[in-house]
Amino acid sequence: MMDQARVHIHLAAELWLFVAPRHRREHVESRHDGTSSLGHVIESLGVPLPEIGRLLVRGHAVAPSYRPADGDTVRVDAPRRPQRLPLSPPRFLLDVHLGTLARRLRLIGIDTAYSNDRDDDELILQANAERRVLLTQDRGLLCRRKLWRGAYVRGAYPDDQLRDVLERFAPPLAPWTRCTSCNGFLTPAGKSDVEHLLRPGTLRAYDSYGTCASCGRVYWRGAHSARLEDIVETATRTVGACQ
Repeated sequence: MMDQARVHIHLAAELWLFVAPRHRREHVESRHDGTSSLGHVIESLGVPLPEIGRLLVRGHAVAPSYRPADGDTVRVDAPRRPQRLPLSPPRFLLDVHLGTLARRLRLIGIDTAYSNDRDDDELILQANAERRVLLTQDRGLLCRRKLWRGAYVRGAYPDDQLRDVLERFAPPLAPWTRCTSCNGFLTPAGKSDVEHLLRPGTLRAYDSYGTCASCGRVYWRGAHSARLEDIVETATRTVGACQ
């Protein structure tokens, strides 16, 4: 009977976080109707298609559109790291819950779009129109068929999230070149150009400034710069280790 058809799926350990606890093992047996694609079968377990790497059936690579036969054994890999994208350098769009990660990506010079008031449909439209990779921790959003390209961000804390994105995509870095507020480019500014925007104490303490060409925000290496420099140095080492 078709309703008794089976697919034997071997999930990479990196994908276990997406599936129910009872499926968190190397071998999972899944029923299928004989007509659904392999991608649909894997998504039914909880793994979004953007988190699927190479698919092997009896040792041969297949696409997610492949229709498995009864008794097929499928190996499901996670995406290779670093993952190569059809655009260089990669551009990202982050969902509303990843604001701190967005600021850190901008700090190290990565083109990162973010707004805290976008709903899911708006995020998909923007990602598709601007050819940005949508970074999210919303598995349902990654399962949306209309989404051009997305990726799940691992980690509960910004340091871990940033490391995950850098290890996955190994993007080229250009620290201190983007506004962490709006993603615009920074340009050097003389003290006389910004003195009307700053407090006298800041002007006395610092001599080097930059301004955002888009929003006009002023930047300088203040008391918080040591922490920011640590983030930049760690990011540079992370990407260097991926090359």
